Amino acid sequence: MNVNQHTPMAPPYGQPQPSYGQPGYGQPTYAPLDSGYPAPYAPHNGPASAYHPGIPPQAPPPSSQPPTSHYSAQPQPSYSQSHPPASSAPSQLPPSSAPAGSQQYYPSSAPPSQQPISSLPPTSQQRFVSPGQPQHTFPPSSTSYAGPAPPPTQPASTPVTQTQPPFHPHQPPFSSAPGGQPPAFTTGPPPPAQGSFPPQAPPPSSQPGSFPPPSSVSSGQYPSSMPPPQQPPQSQPPTYHPGPPPPQAQMPPTSIGQSNHQPPGPQGPPSPTGPLQQPPLQQGMQTGAFGQPRSPQPGYGGPYQGQPNYGAPAPTPQAQKRLDPDAIPSPQASDMPPVQKSRHRIDPDAIPSPIQVIEDDKAKTTEPFTTGVRGQAPPLVTTNFQVKDQGNASPRFVRCTAYNMPCTADMAKQSQVPLAAVIKPLAILPPDETPPYLVDHGEGGPIRCNRCKAYMCPYMQFIEGGRRFQCSFCSCVTEVPPHYFQHLDHTGRRVDCYDRPELSLGSYEFLATVDYCKNNKIPQPPAYIFLIDVSYNAVKSGLVSIICQELKSLLDHLPRENPEMDSVIRVGFVTYNKVLHFYNVKSSLAQPQMLVVSDVSDMFVPLLDGFLVNVNDSRQVIESLLDQIPEMFADTRETETVFGPVIQAGLEALKAADCAGKLFVFHTSLPIAEAPGKLKNREDKKLIGTDKEKSLFQPQAGFYNNLAKECVTQGCCVDLFLFPNQYVDVATLGVVPVSTGGSVYKYTYFQAESDQERFLNDLRRDVQKPVGFDAVMRVRTSTGIRATDFFGSFFMNNTTDVELAGLDCDKAITVEFKHDDKLSEETGALMQCAVLYTSCSGQRRLRIHNMAVNCCSQLADLYRNCETDTIINFLSKYAFRGVLNNPTKAVRDTLVNQCAQILACYRKNCASPSSAGQLILPECMKLLPVYLNCVLKSDVLLPGADVSLDDRAYLRQLISCMDVAETHVFFYPRLLPLVKLESGALPVAVRDSEERLSKGGVYLLETGLHLFLWVGASVQQELLLNIFGTPSFGQIDSSMTSLPVLENPISQRLREIIDSFRAQRSRYMKLILVKQEDRAELMFKHFLVEDKSASGGASYVDFLCHMHKEIRQLLS
Repeated sequence: MNVNQHTPMAPPYGQPQPSYGQPGYGQPTYAPLDSGYPAPYAPHNGPASAYHPGIPPQAPPPSSQPPTSHYSAQPQPSYSQSHPPASSAPSQLPPSSAPAGSQQYYPSSAPPSQQPISSLPPTSQQRFVSPGQPQHTFPPSSTSYAGPAPPPTQPASTPVTQTQPPFHPHQPPFSSAPGGQPPAFTTGPPPPAQGSFPPQAPPPSSQPGSFPPPSSVSSGQYPSSMPPPQQPPQSQPPTYHPGPPPPQAQMPPTSIGQSNHQPPGPQGPPSPTGPLQQPPLQQGMQTGAFGQPRSPQPGYGGPYQGQPNYGAPAPTPQAQKRLDPDAIPSPQASDMPPVQKSRHRIDPDAIPSPIQVIEDDKAKTTEPFTTGVRGQAPPLVTTNFQVKDQGNASPRFVRCTAYNMPCTADMAKQSQVPLAAVIKPLAILPPDETPPYLVDHGEGGPIRCNRCKAYMCPYMQFIEGGRRFQCSFCSCVTEVPPHYFQHLDHTGRRVDCYDRPELSLGSYEFLATVDYCKNNKIPQPPAYIFLIDVSYNAVKSGLVSIICQELKSLLDHLPRENPEMDSVIRVGFVTYNKVLHFYNVKSSLAQPQMLVVSDVSDMFVPLLDGFLVNVNDSRQVIESLLDQIPEMFADTRETETVFGPVIQAGLEALKAADCAGKLFVFHTSLPIAEAPGKLKNREDKKLIGTDKEKSLFQPQAGFYNNLAKECVTQGCCVDLFLFPNQYVDVATLGVVPVSTGGSVYKYTYFQAESDQERFLNDLRRDVQKPVGFDAVMRVRTSTGIRATDFFGSFFMNNTTDVELAGLDCDKAITVEFKHDDKLSEETGALMQCAVLYTSCSGQRRLRIHNMAVNCCSQLADLYRNCETDTIINFLSKYAFRGVLNNPTKAVRDTLVNQCAQILACYRKNCASPSSAGQLILPECMKLLPVYLNCVLKSDVLLPGADVSLDDRAYLRQLISCMDVAETHVFFYPRLLPLVKLESGALPVAVRDSEERLSKGGVYLLETGLHLFLWVGASVQQELLLNIFGTPSFGQIDSSMTSLPVLENPISQRLREIIDSFRAQRSRYMKLILVKQEDRAELMFKHFLVEDKSASGGASYVDFLCHMHKEIRQLLS
């Protein structure tokens, strides 16, 4: 980057940003071109304050050094570890500056005095070193990963002279080469300097919160046709000629409708054939801030080395590891043709492993997690732990991206770390944890601050002997009502504080008074209405009879507060095709009566009395109706359906009964019959990858938005069960469910025998799960920050109130915070989430969750206390909402750019000075690149050829209301080798890569939506007999969806594991059997997210190299 070039300042953190409306989202740099990765990468035009070229990095005070991880992309011949000595003179390079918990791989030579790897304790510092260079040690507890070696004439970096006392982080040491066998590496020449076009900054966008229109030349797609191979310019590093990539199989159409899967591509790490194909560098063709023209930039000569051209014809695989663009050859170089020796492979074991991090967290979590300590990050979502509420909400209710908030907006903007919380207000707690207490303050209602209306909580300060309290959110002083008065002890706390949940716990409920009810009257108990499509498709597939049969037993399991008492929820039934049929099931009738409404343009409910009934009173009439419905419509020839009037009918029925409730709609096809809300088929594959693609995610007509608004006003939540055999426009049909806090379930190509189990389990859970109606959620914060943005399934009429017609125990809402003032390190930052809702028994309640986090004025403290899983939850929802208004390529660029800025800011401000060839990652964020790459490769942002538009719209809606545990397993699935099952312990997972699969093994892969059982071609007969009851691989029936029940410990344990996985997820996961080399293996490989994807997504190794380049560019 030209040192004299002026870097435009980005607007302050709290102001609307040009482009995406999010700091750091303005400058994409990850622009896959025809051959995969971008030609010249653009320079950074973000916060100028963070990156001043030419200023030497400042070493932060030792105490503020956060744990970091170093990886060196440099192959090294020896692998050594050393104990940190107690102290060292400033003149020599102290190993003491890298104490336990640090890990570095970088070019330097190992002195003979160092001990061999086998003799070292696990906490010692680990390094890869290579001969020929002076040795350097880098910052405490950091993980570093070095890129190209500097030329032999100059040392890797100047010696660091300041002495730093050892810093002992809380994190366990990171060990990244499991198995103890370090890869041996040799160094080679550095890549020569690459192209030198003058950088040109994009003009800042004038549209806050939106992307400017992309330039006329779009470079973001992966077209199927490749440009003719181009010879790379002279300035390219030497090209690499390995064997050609393997054939790319075409994905067969799959019956897994929900699949968010594209077929994975070639097996094993593929490599380019011949010279790298590089698109010609065209002046003015790069896209800058969301699609603005930008000239090619220096430093990046072309597409990724080591990646085949996406879409190119593909021959046989070569078993080799991926390549680093800045790389040098490994010792196996002798097996390669001479031209290849200029590159090396990165050992996947030398880069941060999600499995290692997950297992380390499990190992260190031995005690219950107590929430009394402010700013303490909880264990990971993958760890089983018990929570003790001591004043902050349990992480099962609230998880934050950062438990140390930056004190100022400038600091937040500089770091680009999103400040957000993922809140799951009605989450179900495990049996060993106490659900929130219900507090009744009588007619006066809950005690609140007079000014900001925050509810009484442990943060309120009682003063004047207990007669008044000072609000910790807005500092206003409020009188304590006489009935609530209590004396204070010598510390200033009320003597009854441990007797009152609202003074000692982070989460609790208040019984609301009439003042909190709609129209100031106590609500009626809610109602459930079942609306069943009886068109030809629904009847022929057996769906109608399955639903009617199941409802007979399911109606006994409606939600209730008290398990001993009957549910007070009333039920009603409607069937429909082009017209609607209402049923009178009054208990006094001998037979149900049908009333038909054929005028669907003006929907009304033809009966009031007898439509909504109590199940026990009308049981016989209801059962008679459910028996008759399949027979009545058995010979139907009607194929057309309506949809809008169906929701209107349910809404009108709830209005007439003056209650809230839920509609369960079972629907099969695009509603093309003449009626309000009629839709047309607009699926157009030609738009994918163009600027018009975003229109496919937007609803077709305003009709459903208006209908959703009416539903929310009435407290009418809609759950939609879809059974499509073709395009049904999920983007439009899903508007009402998503806006009302409901759910969409999708069963493409529904077949009774294979999909019935999944559908019925989903339906049972959906009907039975705890749910609140007519809910309003508000998030209050202490002075200095405020909630500015919300993601999830809800409706908002104003900027503060999140309205949910229904809120169930699985729904999470992600809230983003921005600064509006300074925060102080003493007081920290507080947030209080209050949800007002009607319980399933008809009681009006307030559920309160309180959260206090620390504030910090040092960036190092921010980076020490973040949670990557929550950051990914936020970024994925942010991106998936972004595709509504922006090309998917612009959204991907935005994500890569923000991630690079987060890591570059850390490297610049928190890590000790070191060679630019090293990638240094914060300890708690070392998995950010691998997880972010999974989001970038997801079907929403980078679909494979077989992924339908409906699948993408479905996933986009589904992920918007997922909690952190669900997004974690969705983006990085759990892959379990089924070994030593008899022991009873769950086997340790392996990384999501084909390299980790053994032909002789059986593996279980869980995504949160699917379960795959992969069986290797050479599994031992005994294991096959134990699991499948057959000794031969060929005899296994790959269409089975459940395992045979066999009387042996392995079969029993495997079925237990599958049941336990299913119990942890909100949706039933169908089991899919995958035999090695089978057709279904393509779909399975799509979830091996560390490998390159068939749709053009980078492998983990390649993406990490790309990220390293981006960071280095930002820092130059």
